[in-house]
Amino acid sequence: MNIVLSGYYGFHNVGDEAILYAIIQALRAHDPNVQVTVLSNDPAFTEKTYGVQAVNRWRISDIVQALRHSDGLISGGGSLLQDQTGWRSIPYYTAIMQIAKWLGKPVMVYAQGMGPVNKKQNQWLMKWTLNQVDRLTVRDEPSAQLLKTLGIKKPITVVPDPVMALKPSTTPTVWWQQQSFTRPVIAVSVRDWARGRHFERKMATALDRSIQAGFDVVFIPMHGHHDDETSRRVLAMMKEHAVVAPYDASIEEKMAMIASAHLLVGMRLHALIFAAVGHTPFIALSYDPKIDAFANQANQPVFAHVEDDSWDGEALFSYIQQCMNKREERKEAMIRAVAPLQQTAEQTAGEALALFRKKK
Repeated sequence: MNIVLSGYYGFHNVGDEAILYAIIQALRAHDPNVQVTVLSNDPAFTEKTYGVQAVNRWRISDIVQALRHSDGLISGGGSLLQDQTGWRSIPYYTAIMQIAKWLGKPVMVYAQGMGPVNKKQNQWLMKWTLNQVDRLTVRDEPSAQLLKTLGIKKPITVVPDPVMALKPSTTPTVWWQQQSFTRPVIAVSVRDWARGRHFERKMATALDRSIQAGFDVVFIPMHGHHDDETSRRVLAMMKEHAVVAPYDASIEEKMAMIASAHLLVGMRLHALIFAAVGHTPFIALSYDPKIDAFANQANQPVFAHVEDDSWDGEALFSYIQQCMNKREERKEAMIRAVAPLQQTAEQTAGEALALFRKKK
């Protein structure tokens, strides 16, 4: 069986690469002989990293050829169908699904997070396309509700994010061991936010106060040099010493780092998911409904929104202290919440394989 995977792959974003890795692992767990072709922004990197075939996601002729010789298309996971971060995502990903349907191939939407969808044209594209797919799964209830609001009539199933099936290493990375941390560690995941950077100064204040209170701080960039730049910008605003982990560390290494921390203060969704699978309590700083949705699933707190002016660095520091004081309680609450998600995350891959076999 040959399956084509479409998503935000080959951009060296650890969150999306973790999704790809998790889907491939889950498919192979169900069928060791499955052949996977990924539509990638960096085909050579994708082939080398995951042991799959890959084609240029921008070359229509290669995409058509890959789909023509496939048994079906998986679209996802991740936040593909949204126009919050750019106008091209929805037209692109719906076009890939339409090409697959035009070629007579079954399409499965795989554990996607939907929205926000602001443009009327994009709402229409999603309604038209998703009502044609063969299987529709989303990663949270707000995504399911959004699709129903848009007029999607297909059955919608809420499933765990694919990354929930991964298991982090319990061995600290070489880089982590070299830091010789002697105090409880707070891991930090930040990203740039185009609509304002006021939160960065607040983060710097909260992290300085945390270090003064007896914690070590390590920034973990999730989206390559982009998050590395934001991490170093916050670090430059701080008075106390903190460190930034290598932005080009592997998925497994970043999972192990977050699992080694005592608490994560995070913006990136997959930093929060890495924390959940590694049983590291987290505080979310939200910029998107997907952050709120996952924090709710994991029974962990959302402290504030990046654009909310009602909080400051002292308030965040106070909340960090509260969470560290109740760390074991929060950890147990997380384990209870995420255990069922971890157990069922691989099942979505089995459903995809069953769909494609049925449609042969």
